[in-house]
Amino acid sequence: MRRLQAFKFELMPNGQQQRDMRRFAGSCRFVFNKALALQKERYEQGEKKLGYAGLCKLLTNWRSGTETPWLKDSPTHPLQQALKDLERAYANFFAKRADFPRFKKKGQAESFRYPDPKQVKLDQGNSRIFLPKLGWLRYRNSRHVLGTVKNVTVSQSCAKWHVSIQTEREEGKPVAQATSAVGIDMGIARFATLSDGTFYSPLNSFRRHETALRKAQRAMSRKTKFSRNWKKAKARVQRIHARIGNARRDYLHKATTTISNNHAIVCIEDLRVSNMSKSAAGTSEEPGKRVRAKSGLNKAILDQGWYEFRRQLDYKLSWNGGYLVAVPPQNTSRTCPCCGHVSASNRRTQVRFACVECGFEEHADLVGAINVLRAGHAQFACVPRGDSPLGQVSGAAMPPAAGTYRSDPDAGTMPPLGAVGIPSLSAQSAAAEG
Repeated sequence: MRRLQAFKFELMPNGQQQRDMRRFAGSCRFVFNKALALQKERYEQGEKKLGYAGLCKLLTNWRSGTETPWLKDSPTHPLQQALKDLERAYANFFAKRADFPRFKKKGQAESFRYPDPKQVKLDQGNSRIFLPKLGWLRYRNSRHVLGTVKNVTVSQSCAKWHVSIQTEREEGKPVAQATSAVGIDMGIARFATLSDGTFYSPLNSFRRHETALRKAQRAMSRKTKFSRNWKKAKARVQRIHARIGNARRDYLHKATTTISNNHAIVCIEDLRVSNMSKSAAGTSEEPGKRVRAKSGLNKAILDQGWYEFRRQLDYKLSWNGGYLVAVPPQNTSRTCPCCGHVSASNRRTQVRFACVECGFEEHADLVGAINVLRAGHAQFACVPRGDSPLGQVSGAAMPPAAGTYRSDPDAGTMPPLGAVGIPSLSAQSAAAEG
């Protein structure tokens, strides 16, 4: 099996190398914007859009022309990759996967890419990498790079430069070491509740730094824009944002690694985070309701990183030979896992679940995780799986399977929750006390 993996490190360039990298990123941004403006102009005139090959011919003229001779100072391949990024942006737009391409702005997502591995030299023993027209750059060698180098991307984030080395290597077909299956219910009070009774408390990285960030942003707003003090204040805001993002990524990586190593099948709700976190402000003609409460909920949802959590689970499970099953989230927290009764009255509060039909009580997030696991089992059994089962299983539309395990009608009693697949919280408390 071919495995593509990227290794990202922080660069330690000297002053001249920093200036060159800023210049290369600016040249790539200029080429992207110039090509996008040209494509728009041709569209307004009723002409056909130029392809990648046609844009590359124009790039040669731009580099040798009198208007932009400074493009010669930048390496050719990163400039061509900027045109390839524009072509990919158009393809995503026509396929309705993204919005229309927008012009790039200075200071946002500054990066450039070297696609030819023959031009790159990686010296891991001395923690340095050679890049065209930059020379040898030192980097913080935190782990060993595995595989053959395919391409290298240099990017800037929060006044620091990073290098991302994408590699390729052949590995045997992964075989899952674990044999268990687990369902996961995502939430705010509890970040992730597993059907085996464990749960992960939320990190709330943004909430922890919200006060410091607000003070730094207010101090920045009082400075004269683009002055020396304004740039210092901006760097302070960037450092806080970097601290928030680094803490969130570290937490998600640790959680997803633990789950993917301990379980072969992970069932998760197919949540549309972008729809769940939309603003409720409405319009001036039809203003929204409970806008402040919805704004706080949106902030809490985005602070958890649900989409990134699912993305990391997806590729880590595939590397370990496991499966990720995405199930519809409808009624997962309203269905009784014992009798299968579905009602909004079952979840009377945010925390407790009490079935109005059979009287079963448990933590609401735990009940949701059990129902997600059942729905995942049914979906996993019904969907055909080939060489790449993750793409076929994940996101398939199947009805929830809650209520599969029912009470024995002859006995007239409710089965213990252990038959559902998880010990009750009361049983866990009693075991802990004993």
